[in-house]
Amino acid sequence: RDCRGLKVHVVMFVSIVRRMKLLTHNMLTSHVKGVKNGYPLRILAKTVDVRTVDFNPEFVARMIVKLDWAVLKSAAVSLGHGSELPDAPPPEYEKNEDFLRATHHVLLEIEVVEGELECPESGRRFPVSEGIPNMLLRDEEV
Repeated sequence: RDCRGLKVHVVMFVSIVRRMKLLTHNMLTSHVKGVKNGYPLRILAKTVDVRTVDFNPEFVARMIVKLDWAVLKSAAVSLGHGSELPDAPPPEYEKNEDFLRATHHVLLEIEVVEGELECPESGRRFPVSEGIPNMLLRDEEV
């Protein structure tokens, strides 16, 4: 639209909902007072979405060394999506596109929308609401 000789562009912003991915889950732990082993948190999902994310093989390859692979596979299986993952990353995985695509899917496309994360030691449940895990502790847990 033209307004006094100035071009005015109407820009619409679409809200992108960020949801808890298994990449995030792999790095979360319970810090409840007295808990010595608050990892891994068990996923008690009520709603799970699968959303397509652009494949970036370099990113996925860089993340693999930072992951607890057994926890990732277990979490994916618990959500019905881990059957395509091997028990361990294969040798030279950074050159294996099928492996990287399967890992990408599990890490970045599976989203926990609603549910809870349960501490393996204390049983304390942390809510996941609208894809956001609430790991805040109560006063008596600090």
